[in-house]
Amino acid sequence: MSIQPGDPIPSMPLQVATADGAQDSDTSQLFDGKRVLLFSVPGAFTPTCSERHLPGYVQHHDEFAKRGIAVYCLSVNDPFVMQAWGESQHIPAGLLMLADGNGAFTRALGLEMDASKFGMGVRGKRFALYAENGVARAVEVEAPGEFRVSSAEAMLDTIAALPPA
Repeated sequence: MSIQPGDPIPSMPLQVATADGAQDSDTSQLFDGKRVLLFSVPGAFTPTCSERHLPGYVQHHDEFAKRGIAVYCLSVNDPFVMQAWGESQHIPAGLLMLADGNGAFTRALGLEMDASKFGMGVRGKRFALYAENGVARAVEVEAPGEFRVSSAEAMLDTIAALPPA
């Protein structure tokens, strides 16, 4: 079963891709005491991810920041790929690129998918998750082949419609 609103973010190690290389972190450091929008893409440098998903969060990053919301991009890729992708997309300071190299965090969320027929192995579904203080408040998972509910614009609307915690 996948993570649902009200569920805690699983405690897991992750790597943050930085200009200086991979930095070890964990979900408690990344989520506890914070408002976070985590969006996940099936793969860095893939068409929809590079042309629409990440660019939308780059374009609207300031709107999330004004609301006190950190933005993280997650993919089942290694941190070096995530670093190169972030650089190629000119991500703003503060938008973190998270590498879930073996997909352990994605599996813990229950949001993995088998993309073997595309030569990609096990990856993460396209989704967006809004969390406050380490607890999911909204989880939007895309249907296969779609890109609507996890976009930056859709998530800004979703967050605005949430009742106070």
